[in-house]
Order: sequence, then C-alpha cells, then structure tokens
Amino acid sequence: MTVPAAEPAARPTGEPLVVLSDVNKHFGSLHALKDIDLTVHRGEVVVVIGPSGSGKSTLCRTINRLEPIDDGSITIDGEELPQEGKELARLRADVGMVFQSFNLFAHKTVLENVTLGPIKVRGLSRADAETEARRLLDRVGVGHQAEKYPAQLSGGQQQRVAIARALAMDPKVMLFDEPTSALDPEMIKEVLDVMVELAEQGMTMVVVTHEMGFARTAAHRVVFMSDGAIVEENTPEEFFGNPRSERARDFLSKILQH
Repeated sequence: MTVPAAEPAARPTGEPLVVLSDVNKHFGSLHALKDIDLTVHRGEVVVVIGPSGSGKSTLCRTINRLEPIDDGSITIDGEELPQEGKELARLRADVGMVFQSFNLFAHKTVLENVTLGPIKVRGLSRADAETEARRLLDRVGVGHQAEKYPAQLSGGQQQRVAIARALAMDPKVMLFDEPTSALDPEMIKEVLDVMVELAEQGMTMVVVTHEMGFARTAAHRVVFMSDGAIVEENTPEEFFGNPRSERARDFLSKILQH
C-alpha cells in the first residue's frame, strides 16, 4: 500500500487538554502501558499507531477510565480523572468515544441513540436534544436515517451515527479506537471523510488506527507504540519519511509495501 504525499496539517497552538504522566497499566503479568507520558493540545489530532498488542487501544481507553490505571495521572482540561462516581461521569461526558464496534442501542432509533446522552447526562430538553441530534446527523451524512433502527443501516452508516452520538455530548476531546477496522473497504472512506472534516474544524482527537493515509493527511502528530511503550512521536512527514527507531522502520516497511 503506497500512501500519497499530503500537505501536513498545521500544528495547533492550544494549551494542553489531555495530559498523561508516567501512566502504567498491568493486566496480570502483562505490563500493558509502560511509563506513558503524552500531552495532547487543544485542537490537536494525535494518531496512535503500532503493531497489534502494543497498547494502543489500552492507552485510548485509559483516557476516560474505561481502563483504570495502576499509577501515574491523567488530566482532562486540568482536572484529574477521579476513580469513580458522579465526578467521573461528569468528566467522562467531556470525552467522546467511538469504538471499533458501533455500540448503538439496537432497540432505539438512530435519533433516540443520539439524544439519549444529552437528555440523561447533560439535562437537555427532548426538543433541544432532537434539534441538535438532527443537525449532527446531517453533518455526518445520515440525517435521512434518523427514524431507522441500527440494524437497518450499513456498518459505515452506523459508525457515522456513533460519531454523531459522541459529538452530541459536546465533548472537549474525541477518542477513536480503530473506528474503521470492522468496516468493509468501501465503507472506510465515508467514515474517514467525516473524521478528516472534524479534524479540519478543530476538534481535539486521539485516533488509534491502521489507516496510514488518515495519519498522513489529518494528524498533527503520530505516536508510535510498541510493547506498551511510546517508542517515538513526530510529525507525519518526519515519521513516515524518516522514522528514527529501528522498530518503527521495521513496522513501516511491512505495512507500506502492501
């Protein structure tokens, strides 16, 4: 796979929004995250890549405490993530999450899926929530599907609904955990197009993906992980054009040949 050259995204100059400091995570004897230090600035798009089992998804899931950490600290907009309770729920509402599997409620319509969080968590009226949900569904190109159920939609459409659902909470940062890996090839582009548009509009994003074209075109920074550690991070043009570590060079030589 050859990746076309792209104009690098302009680096944002916003203040730190997500800060991971000396974060460690174990699953039994597996040291899944090793002394992770990562700062994501407001308006920045950080793409996390690396081989399977390198800790990418675990890193993503610790940012809103779907995975608790063993030690270190994670702050969102200056506030440290609490362990549990209402404060965690409040902070978690600031962090949108889009998963590999769409995680939509099968028994609710598309519109109901998108309005549920704003009504239950943000306290919006149903009328206001529905107005905003329809705007967001139009924004991601599935407004005409609002009254359907998830099973009536293609995978690509379901994932775009999932993005609208996350956006409906008005998050400060969006996390994407391999959002296209469950999709057929022709559906990948429609989801990536929505993500590129979000990036261009200034959404702060942390994206775990195998889509190197997206990393090239939309990322301000590429973070390469291996064996639970951040091995290197750089601009896309520097990372893809001149990787510094042997591990990254080996990884890129395998994936960019196809």
